[in-house]
Amino acid sequence: MQTNILWTGREYYSLENCLINTSETGAEIASTIIGSYQGKIYQVAYEIKTNAHWETVFVAIRSRHSNQMQTIQLQGDGKGNWVMDGKEAEQFNGCIDVDISLTPFTNTLPIRRLKLQNQQEQVIQVVYFDLMEQRMAPVRQQYRRLSATEYRYENIPNDFESNIVVDESGFVVDYPSLFVRSAAIKTAYGLPAAFN
Repeated sequence: MQTNILWTGREYYSLENCLINTSETGAEIASTIIGSYQGKIYQVAYEIKTNAHWETVFVAIRSRHSNQMQTIQLQGDGKGNWVMDGKEAEQFNGCIDVDISLTPFTNTLPIRRLKLQNQQEQVIQVVYFDLMEQRMAPVRQQYRRLSATEYRYENIPNDFESNIVVDESGFVVDYPSLFVRSAAIKTAYGLPAAFN
């Protein structure tokens, strides 16, 4: 199944065109974001792959802003072990999910993977990409399922929290103050070319 989603960034003044391919063996996501934030015009392209359990096994990001270009690529085993630039990235041990600051898509990764029941919550560790600051770090987050379509998200320690509304597939519909879904359609484009 393939879904094409357009998200509008509120705080980041952005548009994201995200193509999500899901199958019995996992998901492949290819997306492009353009926008402006704090005087910086930026463009970001990312690719994410998961296994059948929605455990992330690959992420590649290309970003351009502030007269700089940055390329990041991580490969994982879905169990929290990562390789970057051919070397073990031990600083990310235990991080199963990734979180890219400029997109609401990466909230789908733990939502689909954890399969929380109503009122269940779980603390997770993720690889966090702050692309505007060109920083990546392991961070702790908590998800609590409030209903069939609503989750409570918190940073730990708690310097940010929000209730996120999703659809039946776990894709974000409304992320208050940050993102809102503008359109979503079923498509059949085939898989985009992989990153070089």
